[in-house]
Amino acid sequence: MARRPLIVGNWKMYKHRADAAAFCDGLRAGLPIEGVELAVCPPVTALDIVVSGLAGTGVLVFAQNGCAAAEGAFTGEVSMSMLVDAGVNGVLLGHSERRALFAETDLALAGKVPAAIDLGLIAVLCVGESERERDAGVTDQLLSRQLREGLAGIYATQATRGLVLAYEPVWAIGTGKTATPEIAQAAHAHIRAELRDLFGTAANDLHILYGGSVKPTNAADLIGQEDVDGALVGGASLDPDSMLAIASATLR
Repeated sequence: MARRPLIVGNWKMYKHRADAAAFCDGLRAGLPIEGVELAVCPPVTALDIVVSGLAGTGVLVFAQNGCAAAEGAFTGEVSMSMLVDAGVNGVLLGHSERRALFAETDLALAGKVPAAIDLGLIAVLCVGESERERDAGVTDQLLSRQLREGLAGIYATQATRGLVLAYEPVWAIGTGKTATPEIAQAAHAHIRAELRDLFGTAANDLHILYGGSVKPTNAADLIGQEDVDGALVGGASLDPDSMLAIASATLR
């Protein structure tokens, strides 16, 4: 069975509440787009605005991070149960900016992924290599380590309930550089093979998204690859018309 394309927009630290409400109005005006699933990741301060603003549209709302601990003395953190309470559908985990700027480790992610899935959230686990690592020829080894360590806490039955992978070559995030469709497919095929080794045939049903300077002009070529099941979109997701154009492009 073909995997339905999934387009996830990561707003990062952009948009105040009024901006988020305006985005929802703009996105609603262009819906529905049949045959593709959409999700947006607002900052935590706008989660409630986006949950209510997109209610009834079928668009999913994901948080940009979550804590593995259920509760406790963790100042500044937000638990997975708090995200559920806020009405979100999923959570982005292990984004390269979290890894590089906030020292998030694969060990920490091994706790976060099952904590999210066990509460019914979709866990989008990001993996990817830097330009130096690609130039050194260690991309496959790095991806294997990130997958095996970051997914050490879940089983196949959990994976099929709520795991999504996102391959984001760090050298293509916010740089204007984009992996060619062939480079993207090769990385996604390697990820799929690792997932098969971890989870067996369940891996065939898991979405693997490409993230790295995705735009309406390149989305169709990237998502047309066999193992590329959608996109994790950064800057281009801040404009609802751009987000809709990317979604429409995946269906060509």
